[in-house]
Amino acid sequence: MTGLNLSEWALKHRSLVVYVMIVAVIAGCLAYFRLGRNEDPSFIIKTMVVQAAWPGATAEETMKQVTERLERRLQETPHLDFLRSFTQAGLVTIFVNLKGSANARQVSDTWYEVRKSVGDMRHTLPAGVIGPGFDDDFGDTFGIVYGFTSDGFTQRELRDYVEDIRSRLLQVPDVSKIELLGAQDEVIFVEFSKQELATLGIDRSTLLAALQSQNIVRPAGTIQTGRETISIRVSGSFQSEQDIASVNFVAGGRTLRLSDIAQVRRGYVDPPQPMFRVNGQPAVGLAIAMRDGGDILALGRNIKNAMARITADLPIGIEPSLVADQAVVVGSAIGEFMTSLLQAIAIIMVVSFISLGFRPGLIIALAIPLTLAIVFPIMEMARIDMQRISLGALIIALALLVDDAMTTTDSTLNRLAQGASKVEAATFAYRSHAFAMLAGTLVTIAGFIPVGFAASSAGEYTFSLFAVVAIALLVSWFVAVIFTPLLGVVILVPPKQESSAAPGRIFRFYRNLLTLAMRAKWLTIAISLALFVASVLAFPLIQQQFFPASDRPELLVDISLPQNASIFASETAAKRLDAALVGDPDVGHWSTNVGRGAIRFYLPLNAELPNSFFTQAVVVAKDVAARERLHAKLERLLAEEFPSAVSSVAPLGLGPPVGWPLQYRVTGPDVERVRETALRVGQIIATDPRTKGVNFDWMEPERQLRIRVDQDEARRLGLSSQAISSVLNTVISGATVTQVRDDIYLVDVVARAIDEQRISLTNLRTLQVPLPGGRTVSLSQLATFEYQQEYPLIWRRDRVPTLTVRADISGGTLPDTVVDALSPAIDKLRATLPASYGVAVGGTVEESRKSQASVLAVVPMMLFVMFTILMIQLQSFPKLFMVVSVAPLGMIGVVAALLLSGRPMGFVTILGVLALLGMISKNAVILISQIDAERAQGKSPWEAAVDASSSRFRPIMLTAVSTVLGMIPIAPTVFWGPMAVAIMGGLLVATLLTLVFLPTLYVTWFGDKGASAPSSS
Repeated sequence: MTGLNLSEWALKHRSLVVYVMIVAVIAGCLAYFRLGRNEDPSFIIKTMVVQAAWPGATAEETMKQVTERLERRLQETPHLDFLRSFTQAGLVTIFVNLKGSANARQVSDTWYEVRKSVGDMRHTLPAGVIGPGFDDDFGDTFGIVYGFTSDGFTQRELRDYVEDIRSRLLQVPDVSKIELLGAQDEVIFVEFSKQELATLGIDRSTLLAALQSQNIVRPAGTIQTGRETISIRVSGSFQSEQDIASVNFVAGGRTLRLSDIAQVRRGYVDPPQPMFRVNGQPAVGLAIAMRDGGDILALGRNIKNAMARITADLPIGIEPSLVADQAVVVGSAIGEFMTSLLQAIAIIMVVSFISLGFRPGLIIALAIPLTLAIVFPIMEMARIDMQRISLGALIIALALLVDDAMTTTDSTLNRLAQGASKVEAATFAYRSHAFAMLAGTLVTIAGFIPVGFAASSAGEYTFSLFAVVAIALLVSWFVAVIFTPLLGVVILVPPKQESSAAPGRIFRFYRNLLTLAMRAKWLTIAISLALFVASVLAFPLIQQQFFPASDRPELLVDISLPQNASIFASETAAKRLDAALVGDPDVGHWSTNVGRGAIRFYLPLNAELPNSFFTQAVVVAKDVAARERLHAKLERLLAEEFPSAVSSVAPLGLGPPVGWPLQYRVTGPDVERVRETALRVGQIIATDPRTKGVNFDWMEPERQLRIRVDQDEARRLGLSSQAISSVLNTVISGATVTQVRDDIYLVDVVARAIDEQRISLTNLRTLQVPLPGGRTVSLSQLATFEYQQEYPLIWRRDRVPTLTVRADISGGTLPDTVVDALSPAIDKLRATLPASYGVAVGGTVEESRKSQASVLAVVPMMLFVMFTILMIQLQSFPKLFMVVSVAPLGMIGVVAALLLSGRPMGFVTILGVLALLGMISKNAVILISQIDAERAQGKSPWEAAVDASSSRFRPIMLTAVSTVLGMIPIAPTVFWGPMAVAIMGGLLVATLLTLVFLPTLYVTWFGDKGASAPSSS
């Protein structure tokens, strides 16, 4: 290769290069401390929630008139993957899910389009529809959550303190938003007896109008004088419930005070809003979200300091509790990873010192921090935080980045041994290996292309693996050709002529083995191919997995009561769960969300929207071992104490959220046929002993009281259905009349009947309905009562009713295994269904397949880039074929390692296997380049193959051993373990095959002249 020799340039400008090295180290240290810290890499939850309400409508009316109209328009959304909605009586919630390929800018633009397009069709919705409203912050993560309990304080007093704390914490740097949890809005109830109103001849509408007209805010004008402007204010607005109780109004010629005919009291919304409990006590929570790009460790310190000052000012009786603290989790995780990184560095240094000696090992030892010192500032510029993926990528890259430095150092030592000067030896490595190393580095990076460009949420989640590895490998090449030669000139000395016995024996053994393999070339090739075929056949024996469970100590406990259950029933269930957790030695602390799921305190959390029948507790065990014990105890408890509820206990997951591990979606136009099919699917799932807790996301109908009005009689009396519905709503649920403006709160004034008349169903028959003219008539005189059934909740997917059959899986079995076992029975059922009905796999398996498909879609680009780089370097189709034939042989080691260790083949493992192709190809291309260099000296293909393989044996084996041993620290981890095991096994086997199979293939292709050459050196 001709052109600029970077090593020679570096040696001619030593002072400048040393200066750059010093600056790089300083910049790296500064960047390391400035890099953001987080638990998981940020990825966009590509979901918007659209909600609309139509008070008074049935579920079927809401679905046909509101859900259907909205979904038709939303199906025109750009980048749409699918719509998912659930419809309740008078309420619709639609999830707009975009394709995984949509980038951040496209997601933002799409949400703007959704708002605009729905706004354009809002006029087509029925009269009385409220909304639609939009929530595109569905993916916000609130990593720090505090709960505040009180003793001796009212809910309002507690909320006042918490609101004040919220205002102060919003001023803390890096805080983006704070949500209140469990706060109950105050309400002033005006409760009257309908019999007493009828006896006094008081018209309910007159009473309500009197309240509204007095409390209204209207301008009364201003007076301009020669000196000033004077605003005129008219009194009468309500300041408290006493002002309302004192209202006088005229009825039947008499002046009455409201307190004489109604009870006026301040309370809280009825039914309650979603509630929050901490360690079994009612609480108000503060959930704190960090701004994008912030440092969660710095935020945690700042919040902790601010809370220490705030707590000192709190009165005795109000107690703050730290419910979720992502800063502690991240600090612990980063500490563990940094320990693993230092262990990996130490292992690689020890390998280098033992195999190369002190001085060459010292060069490798210095190359590692130099490379990392340059990588950190680039990560900072690329806005890559220190998190689970990037830290793992650093460890993987660490094992690879020493490869070039080892090659350069080994080449320099060999040249010095031949009597060359230090400068000539240092620059020779660049001339002989630099471009082969660069090609190998680029091929290795190309192996990570599917990681970086997979168009899915899982690909977005793991993107920083590609970015960090690519940065580190490119930097390592520059370090190897610029800094390493300079260090070699300073540190290395010509080796003594006599080499140690051990390397000689290893070399002789390898050359004998290689010669034997080359002589039995067809047997060598056949054995290699047979092993590869065996690994392919054994591949289905490996369990499949999407992402593993987290190693955090939390457990999510979900309790779903029948879907017509009230929030009071959910609160009762929550209290029973709290009672079981009190005093358990494995429990650190817990929080309970009644009527909703936990706020997204952890990015991959599968967040649940508010529903009165749903309760979710976050139980934090004292450690992971305690979590496992607690898991078993809670499953028994839920089975025994909550037999009618759909319940589950699960640790936090990693990767994009998917919910229940086993899911089947049943779709079709007729709801009853869908229910029937879903029941059959549930029966099939229940036949597998590995499944448990089979349930449905909706199924059971609820009771409904239907009041059939005799319209002729109603018109004769001067009534309408609207008037009757208005009376019923006011009496039973209550009607908001006006609002009291109390400090920062708006307190609704709700008029309704007293409790005993409001709650009793039998009292409805005797309900007095006011007639025009002041008379009243009982409701039973103009209406009949009957019970009916309707579905409280109906899910749809892409406008088709969809019922999801869900189940948990016991014992360590993976969802893919169960789905494969159930496939014959499900396929048989599917074949009996009409064309418009379907049964589709959902949940973990579906998301895994989508993510794997997104990776496989990029594999052609990866292969194109790899082939192009190899062709530029080798410029020979036979040699390209040889490199390509060696790369897949790594599967032999991958399959063996995963089967022996019992590790699953997950999404991250697949990425590692693809990256392994690049690592193997790098060794192969450098070895072939070395063989060509030997042949250029006039050697036969046989001699060139043997000599080149022998000279490359040490650096190739050294790199492989360093890579394998360097991954030991992350091999036991939950997330990286399977990938590390796969790479360790695959690289070891592939390295041996590269050093034996590839030379054999080379001489087979190019001829075996010299086959009788001596095998020893």
